[in-house]
Amino acid sequence: MVRHPDTPVSGRAAVLRRLARWCLAPWPAPPVTLRRGPLRPGVFRSRLRSTRMTSQLGVALGVAFGICFGTGLLSHLIQHPPGWFWWPARPVGLYRFTQGLHVATGLAAIPLLGAKLWSVYPRLFSWPPVRSIAHAAERASLGLLVAAALFLLVSGVLNISRWYAPMPFFFTAGHYWVAWLAVGGLLVHIGVHLPAVRAALTRPTGEPRQDGLNRRALLGGVAAASGLITLSTVGQTIRPLAGLAVLAPRHPDVGPQGLPVNRTAAGAGVRAAALDPAYRLRVTGPDRSVSLDLAALDRLPQYTAELPIACVEGWSATGTWTGVRLGDLVALVGADPRHSSAWVESLQVGGRYRACTVPPEHVRDPLTLIALRLGGEPLHLDHGYPARLIAPNRPGVLQTKWLSRIIVSGTP
Repeated sequence: MVRHPDTPVSGRAAVLRRLARWCLAPWPAPPVTLRRGPLRPGVFRSRLRSTRMTSQLGVALGVAFGICFGTGLLSHLIQHPPGWFWWPARPVGLYRFTQGLHVATGLAAIPLLGAKLWSVYPRLFSWPPVRSIAHAAERASLGLLVAAALFLLVSGVLNISRWYAPMPFFFTAGHYWVAWLAVGGLLVHIGVHLPAVRAALTRPTGEPRQDGLNRRALLGGVAAASGLITLSTVGQTIRPLAGLAVLAPRHPDVGPQGLPVNRTAAGAGVRAAALDPAYRLRVTGPDRSVSLDLAALDRLPQYTAELPIACVEGWSATGTWTGVRLGDLVALVGADPRHSSAWVESLQVGGRYRACTVPPEHVRDPLTLIALRLGGEPLHLDHGYPARLIAPNRPGVLQTKWLSRIIVSGTP
């Protein structure tokens, strides 16, 4: 139905039309009382800011955020796998690499983000603040992107420092969902500004020589800051650089039996149960169940493997583990290790990661152990005594300690 031009417009439609006309109308100059501080004419006099420099910083920051998002998404899927997701057991150090890369690029992005915000923040005080509805939407999306990026970097630094008091939310969930907001805002931002970025990066710079700091030196300083942060922290993942990791919150050789510990037995509330002489590991399968004490576990064939503990906080360290193959325990209760998964539970009563699923590709891998020893000695209590899971290519939070029960599901 087409409305006749003389037909009265409803009150709501009239209000919307007046609002649209008001938004699109030219804004008057700011009053004298506002022409101070950042709104004062000529207040931003630095000649270093330019579309080209902003574009170069944006490209570098986009690459860093893209790597961070991809590796962070991978880590989230490994820890909380949907039905369609598959993650292999080999190579054993793949997760160690991807999560180390995630943390390293996140830390390197801090000076990049700071320089990027410095290069564009005068635009926040341009007049008029809103030129059109599209411009208002663009500024709102940019504000969301900046807020999400700051949230991700700040919360990430707090997480690797294990300082959770300022975060009244579960870090993993908050970090994951805000990352999607950041990537969405980044894609919108790229779509809007791509023509200007391409033009700025392809035309000659025409920058004259000048005394003092120039744009090239500024970009070099930002790159050097990112490199220095990386070099002084990545040693918590790359062992040969451990001596340079002066800013790393964790050192891979500090802890009981030469490996770091995030959660102690006392903190998990399992000390008494783990040291109880009546301890038994219960293994339940489709055909039968067994209850094994430490002596019975020691009588089973023992195997040794060198595997890393790779933490979501970016640090990793390799240990020499000895114990029973999980596949042998699965076969002991009548299941086929090639097609079975295992649900492993800790003596720990509560906690988000007190239990986990070990998929068939890890169950059948000969390097997946129920470890009883580390470095040839019985496990330290804080490393999971009397028995713990250690499997290749898995996050440390899924290497369940202080095992109490294994439930096998699969075919005989």
